[in-house]
Order: sequence, then structure tokens, then C-alpha cells
Amino acid sequence: MTVLAPTPVKSGYWATVVAVGGASMTLPFSVTGAAVAMPSMAAQLGSSVGAAQWMLNAFNITFAALPLAAGGLADRIGRRRVLLTGIGLVGLLSLLIALAPSMVLVDVARAVQGCGAAAVLASGAAILAHSTSGRRRQLAFGILGTCFGTGLAIGPLAAGALVEVGGWRSVFLLVAAMAAPAWLCATRAPESRDTNHPGIDVAGLVCFTAGLAVLSFALVEATTAGWTAPATLVPLGIAVLLVALFAVVEVRRAERAMFDVRLYRRPEFLAVVCQPFTVTLGFVVLLVYLPAYLQGVGSRTVLDSGLLLLPMTTPVLLLPLIASRLAARTSVRAVLTGASVLIVVGGLLLTTVHSDSSWLELALPLLPFGAGVGLAFGVMDNAAVSTVPVEKAGAAAGIFNTMRITGESVAVSGAAALLSTLIAAGPPSLEAAQAVQGHVAEAHRAVLAAGFTGAIHTLGVILAVLSTLGAVLTYLALKP
Repeated sequence: MTVLAPTPVKSGYWATVVAVGGASMTLPFSVTGAAVAMPSMAAQLGSSVGAAQWMLNAFNITFAALPLAAGGLADRIGRRRVLLTGIGLVGLLSLLIALAPSMVLVDVARAVQGCGAAAVLASGAAILAHSTSGRRRQLAFGILGTCFGTGLAIGPLAAGALVEVGGWRSVFLLVAAMAAPAWLCATRAPESRDTNHPGIDVAGLVCFTAGLAVLSFALVEATTAGWTAPATLVPLGIAVLLVALFAVVEVRRAERAMFDVRLYRRPEFLAVVCQPFTVTLGFVVLLVYLPAYLQGVGSRTVLDSGLLLLPMTTPVLLLPLIASRLAARTSVRAVLTGASVLIVVGGLLLTTVHSDSSWLELALPLLPFGAGVGLAFGVMDNAAVSTVPVEKAGAAAGIFNTMRITGESVAVSGAAALLSTLIAAGPPSLEAAQAVQGHVAEAHRAVLAAGFTGAIHTLGVILAVLSTLGAVLTYLALKP
């Protein structure tokens, strides 16, 4: 198999790391920042609850569905080329969104922006895997985890401050500004490709993307129509059929499939790609909906709610680099298992949170939760691409990030539907759906406050159970 530029780079090392890290930082900020900006955007553009939710879903669907295709394309036509294209799309579409006059245009632009985000996510890790080795590789992936965590961590706080000072459009202008230097640095990254790549699996891509889109539509409908309504059940059934068809297509295409099932024969790879469901899933859900809870029920400002999340977000800034060094001295198994255990503790302690909780009371569950996520971020990406041959780095990064972003996007939509149902203690109402977005009418405040608090507690238990399963799987599958 012929692979270009398989040796580590020297002169362009820092330019490559800065390009991948800087571009990766814009991705989670595009999720959390947009979620914070959504209420202000919906009010200014005259959007409904459903249309506003699709501003998030349109990005999440393409972001989740395309890393596999982007990874395969990067292996085939060049990883630097795909990275440059992805950064360009993220930056230019952010600029377009900042200037958009309607929510319809925003939704379309967000879908295209998600395509660029998927390209960055899949090609960035593959470039680092191909161009670094040894301690420089550990440092590069530690920086990548820090950058990704920084985007997640500062997203709510920075977006809240921007919305209050400059309006919702300033959030997207910042993303566009961040993309420019990353693109310039990416021009110095080394190019590499797998010349024997079998090509893009169009059938698999269509089935997977369509299934995810229909599933997200069903979850959005569930927030207002309820889980048993035909508007929810019909698309859910279609989504199941599309996912089943995707599985059949991938098995029949064998080596030409975009979802290389052969990689799942490696227990360590299986354990790593399952980590997003137990690590980042809960973190993203809390970043999106805990501020809405603190604002809508607790009557906190956007900026105050962001500051209250600091015990969870600060460790994600500080721990990834430490985690990479800790894994080198102990093992990836020890770090990832410990990370899951910390998240279990945080999830259980989340049941003590109330809308009027003090900063210290919120720190009790959020600090271990953030510490667990920060440790995992420092080793997950490197572990995913390190468990496969280097020529398959793009495919491995694509599968890993597809699992991560699919879990996050479905979680964001599903959590909204679940929280709406729990808040209403039955079929979700319009008031419950609005409460999930941080809008609580004074006339319904007492009832919605009690329901929302109970929903947050239930969510904590669910996250603790998932993380317990993740800890056990990681410990059993990875080598000491």
C-alpha cells in the first residue's frame, strides 16, 4: 500500500499542531455557542420553537453523519486538502450566518457548516497521526484534547458575554475570525493519502445520513407532540429501517464499506470508540441544558449561568495535557477507566442540584464531572488512531468521531425530548419545550421549576449508569 508522507514532520510541526488544534477549537464552540445564542436569535428572527431547535439539529446531523465519508475522502484525495476545505467552510458559513436575515437561511447554512466541521474532525486527527510520533505525538494529541475541551468549556461563558454585549451575531463572527489563522497554518501541514483507498461508499452515506436526519426530526417532534404521537412514531420507525438498511449495505460492501467493521475486531478500538457515549455525551448535554435550567428556572443571566459552570469547564481546559503524560506513565486503560468513575460520581451528585444552588453546591457534582471529561479528552483521539495501522488513520478517526458526534447530536435532540416529557410529567407541552430552551412563563414557574429540577436529577442518574458501563467496558477491553 502506497502512502505519501508517512514520516514525522519537523519544520512544520507547530504549524500543523496549531492548525489542527485551532480548527478543532471552533467545532465545539459552534455547538455550545450556538445553543447559548439560540434564544436571542429565535426572538430576533421571529422563529418558532421547532425552527430554533433545527438551528442546532441541522449542524449536528451533517456533523455526525459525515466524518466517516470525510475520513475516507481524506485518505483518498489528501488529508491536508480536506482539512483546508473544512476550515474554509466552517469560517465562511459562520460569516454568512452572522449576516443572515432569516432562520431558514441560518438552518441551511448550519447544515453546510456541519459538513465542514466533519471534514476538520476527521482529517485533523489523521494528519497528526501521520506526521508525529513518540513524545511529540503525545504532546500533539494532548494539545488537540485541550483545544477541543477549550471550545466546549469556554463556549457557554464566551457566548453568553458576546450575546449580552454584541448580540447573537457576534458569536458566529468569532468563529469566522478563529478559522482564519487556523486555515493559514494548515497550508503548511504535510500532505498524505492512501492511494489504494476503495472510494466513497455513497449508498452507506445516504442511508446513514437519512436515518440520522429522520431520527432527529422524530426527537424534535417528541418535544411537543409526545412520544406516542404519529408525528413521532412514524419517523422513528423510518429511522430504524434506514439504520437497518445501512447495516445491510455495509456488511455486503465488505472492504469497500465506509464503516469498516473489521476494525471492531480489535477490542481496544471497540472500547475507545464507545467512550464518547459515556464521556462527552453527558458533558455536552449539561453544557446545552444546564444553563437553560439556571436561566429559566433560577432566573440567572446568560453570563451568570456560564460562570456557574466553571467547576465543570475549567478541568477540561487544564487536564488533557496532564492526561497524556499520565497515560504514558501508567496506561490508557487507567486514565479512561478513572475518567469514567469520576463522571459516575458527578452524575450521582447531580441529584443534589437545585435552581437556587450556590456556586459551591453546583461545584460538588460539576467538578468531578469536568475532571473525568478533561482526562478522557487528553487520550481518546490518540488512542483511537493508535489502535489501527497508520494508513487507516483517516478511517479510524472517521469512525471514532462519527460515534462521538452521532452520540452527541442524538443526545442533544433526545435530551430535549426527554426533559420536556419529564418536566410535563406526561405528554410534553409547549410550555415544557420552551422551558428546556430557558423560557419559563411566570404563570407556570412553580410547576415547571419542580418538573425541571426532577428532570435534571433523573438525567444525572442516567449519566451515572452509562458511565458505569463505560468504566467496566474500558477496564476489561484495554490492556494494562
